[in-house]
Amino acid sequence: MTNLELQKMANEVRKGIVTSVHSAKAGHPGGSLSAADMFTYLYFEEMNIDPKNPKMEDRDRFVLSKGHTAPGYYAALANRGYFPVEDLKTLRHLGSYLQGHPCMQETPGVDMSSGSLGQGISAAVGMALAGKLDNKDYRVYTLLGDGEIQEGQVWEAAMFAGARKLDNLVVIVDNNGLQIDGKVEDVCSVYPIDKKFEAFNFQAINIDGHNFDEIRAAMQKARETKGMPTAIIMHTVKGKGVSFMEDQAGWHGKAPNDEEYEIAMADLKKIDEQLEKAGEV
Repeated sequence: MTNLELQKMANEVRKGIVTSVHSAKAGHPGGSLSAADMFTYLYFEEMNIDPKNPKMEDRDRFVLSKGHTAPGYYAALANRGYFPVEDLKTLRHLGSYLQGHPCMQETPGVDMSSGSLGQGISAAVGMALAGKLDNKDYRVYTLLGDGEIQEGQVWEAAMFAGARKLDNLVVIVDNNGLQIDGKVEDVCSVYPIDKKFEAFNFQAINIDGHNFDEIRAAMQKARETKGMPTAIIMHTVKGKGVSFMEDQAGWHGKAPNDEEYEIAMADLKKIDEQLEKAGEV
């Protein structure tokens, strides 16, 4: 896909996030919106997957370690064809297969259930090790929040991945700078993130998480690097795309009301219009 096509799809993913969280009257829009561009790149450009065969043995794997941003994950899966986009409106509803955190038993395309922060990366490391032991070519990607990496288990998993030289593993950190209690640096600073991963024998790459050229280049570098896993630290804006949510910790885990929903969708419609004009140039 071209960058413009990816930008348009990322905006569709953002619409799905806002719509699903509004419908649920609960959920986590802020971190879902900040990661929307990465969700889009992974599922529409990077990963070897087949929505018609979600359990394909040699598919690339993805683990959403920051499981509360499931609205973004689901919106990407739906737009990629794993299930109807219309079903996003059932988020967190009783009986829906789209619950507040991903469930691998219920949701098509989900490779690992997740929710408790810090645990997803361990599952991803296990998948990557299994690929090496089985001489498989699949790659494993996992997305963590910057607040999440305050969890000690993250660094145990990183130490193991670096020691085992799991070059089929890509750890992505969504560094939007905010967590539920405020600024990450004020709650419990995780900086410098890149140097920490480098200390665990990772290649660390800093990028603008909303720039598809930089995402593409980082993924290419990860593929070309042998003998060590890669950590991509993507610098993002929490609530990206929705004017009143951007860079606001209060929108970590809160649903928009009806009036706010209309404003949010109007913001995203404006982005659609801007992208259409860009395509006409």
